[in-house]
Amino acid sequence: MTTHKTSYASALYEGTFSVGLDEKFNRIWRNDKPAKGALKISINPFLINTPERKFLFDCGIGNFGEKTGPHLMHENLESHDLTEFDITDIVCSHLHYDHIGGLANKENGYWELTFPKAKVWVSKKGWKKVINQEVYYDEEKTEFIHFLEAKADLHFLEELDQPYPELKVEKIGGHTEFHQVLLFDDGHNKFMQAGDVIATKSQINRKFAAKYDFEPKVSQQQRERLAKLAFDEGYTILGYHDDTSPIFKLTAFDEKTGYITETISSHVPS
Repeated sequence: MTTHKTSYASALYEGTFSVGLDEKFNRIWRNDKPAKGALKISINPFLINTPERKFLFDCGIGNFGEKTGPHLMHENLESHDLTEFDITDIVCSHLHYDHIGGLANKENGYWELTFPKAKVWVSKKGWKKVINQEVYYDEEKTEFIHFLEAKADLHFLEELDQPYPELKVEKIGGHTEFHQVLLFDDGHNKFMQAGDVIATKSQINRKFAAKYDFEPKVSQQQRERLAKLAFDEGYTILGYHDDTSPIFKLTAFDEKTGYITETISSHVPS
């Protein structure tokens, strides 16, 4: 395995999908338009690779999309000289299945953990709400969530928490009731992943309240607050659902047009 002296972030692209009211993730090409009335959603779990730990910020859709599964994650990790056994920590912005579906799989006909050695960090209140639901989406996903309850190495986050010196989380709500922003700062690099509150680069300068959010106005307010935080404090933003520019920085601000953004290529330092 190659050892790097500094941290870096990389998008582990799993595909682009057309998602309609049935909530099925139907695969399309990255440049295609979604079906009529559907949303176009790309999925980018993020590897935060440090000398001490290998984080995933959200972990993909797992088997719950068209032509998806743990093989995609294995291929992505292999390009970084890593395997699923190297992942030490998975930090979840929220508990929708396109963000946590990669935690377990049934590739061999039975549920098993995709990342056997990883600690899984979730909102304490968010997990309690999900696990107490009679049905988590459907029968298969309900089996999935109860398997995680029994077998995953779950660690529960408070509304303001700092599980490691370089990692802070904050409950921001908006998209889901207990949605979190994930903030990484090791003194060399600073990364912000705000789940579906800042899901794409194009959302930065848009003022909108999405009907699919738990509290649309809260999402809008948090999006504006977090963009200012990223600009003022130099965070690189990780856009989980961005099609082409999942890693970007805010480099300037114009009163009329808003923030100037710069796409950051995923790269591994030498």
